[in-house]
Amino acid sequence: VVLLHVIMPGAGLYLQKRSCDKDIQPGKWDTSVGGHVDYGEAVVDALRREAREELGLRDIEPIALSPYVFESSRERELINPFYVYVDESTAIVPDPEEITEGRFWSAGEIDGSIGKGVFTPNFEQEYQLIKQYIK
Repeated sequence: VVLLHVIMPGAGLYLQKRSCDKDIQPGKWDTSVGGHVDYGEAVVDALRREAREELGLRDIEPIALSPYVFESSRERELINPFYVYVDESTAIVPDPEEITEGRFWSAGEIDGSIGKGVFTPNFEQEYQLIKQYIK
């Protein structure tokens, strides 16, 4: 799996609200971009593809974090996390078939909502790795 955290200094971390049609964690707020790596696809190529498909992001320079394994009662995945800084000129265009809505959250808003069923468990774990980069 690839995950991309989209950060805008001064605005916070962009999160997407998962569609209510999703099998796993429907209607919960989640990482900016997430998806699976196709067979034979390079991890960074998968990340760029998912960023284009989900948010319309192009020409990004993602920064890699250390991969890790996420495990729940339903899934076990090798996570390849990245983050990227964007500015006000960056056009974010969510795919309505994948994402119900999206917006930037401040670190304070996220911290105040952790553990309250607002976010996916995956995101809550991932946030601990990424929060130091939110400006």
